[in-house]
Amino acid sequence: MSKYSSKKSKNQNTKNAFSGAKASKPTIFLFGFLFILVGFFGVLYNPANPGQEAVSWDVSEEGMLSFPPRGEPVFTVQEIDDVYAQDLHSSGPADSLKLLTFESKGDKIQALLRIPASSSPLPGIVLLPGTGVSKEKEQKLAVELSELGYATLALDQRKSGGIPGVVNPEKDLELFRAGLEPLEYKMAYDALKAVDVLAAQTEIDPERLAVLGESNGGRFAVLACALEPSLNGVIGISTSGYGTGEIDPSQVADPEAYRFYRSIDPDTYLSSLPPARFVLMHSFNDTVIPHELAVRTFALAEEPKAIYNVSEAAHGYTASMHPYLEEELALMLKEKGAGSV
Repeated sequence: MSKYSSKKSKNQNTKNAFSGAKASKPTIFLFGFLFILVGFFGVLYNPANPGQEAVSWDVSEEGMLSFPPRGEPVFTVQEIDDVYAQDLHSSGPADSLKLLTFESKGDKIQALLRIPASSSPLPGIVLLPGTGVSKEKEQKLAVELSELGYATLALDQRKSGGIPGVVNPEKDLELFRAGLEPLEYKMAYDALKAVDVLAAQTEIDPERLAVLGESNGGRFAVLACALEPSLNGVIGISTSGYGTGEIDPSQVADPEAYRFYRSIDPDTYLSSLPPARFVLMHSFNDTVIPHELAVRTFALAEEPKAIYNVSEAAHGYTASMHPYLEEELALMLKEKGAGSV
């Protein structure tokens, strides 16, 4: 296990993936994986659907997504039995667990709010699960964070937690071309609304918030942190960008497709993260996203940043990441005026 140096490394030379020119092997892998993800997350748009909102997003020529100012969060809270923490807590009093339902882009998103027993306002973390992982399955990590003194809000990602839709491989790009909102944009907005909801809880210190995402959730975590300046930092576990910045835009055959893919690439937003802290945790032997892709994204990021490497043949959070997680959260979410950690 080791901590990777923040020294910049040379990016691999790649050819334009949109023009049909020959591309390097990592680029082919990236865009093949990207197209699979776009297919998984695509939705079938129905103009007669009253839940479809008017356009409320924008993408710059450089591919930067933005949203208009968000209103006050609208949510309901229901305290529930904590059946997910059985045999997980090592010691201490039980957490408070609440089911929150909040509005985002005309839909209702559900999330689990876990609050450790404490009389003080607590630092909070928005947890963004990976593809196919529910808020309930994220509770093992949530309990671990609770034992460190952090409240967590783990939400159901769209397509993973009950918001219906039809999978269509190219529909998100089609929606973008038509000026309609792609599913990826809605998921980024869900993460921003989750930050608002967490900050609104009376048990939470709104000045000590961070976002943590695993796998594809880590990508949305980077977007959310770049778009919400109140966040103190972002931790991405087993995640990376797509490498669209390696493509020469002057050689792109389809500028609109390029602009769309830039807008959902975490690499596009790295320069907007500071002063928030950027942290990656990745296995040398990750079974889904190769380690070198995380290293490339890390090299593009600006300080403050850190990357930690483990050796398990696994994808996602592992027990060997715990010391690094504890260290980094202490840096990100220390009380105002507290000394250095």
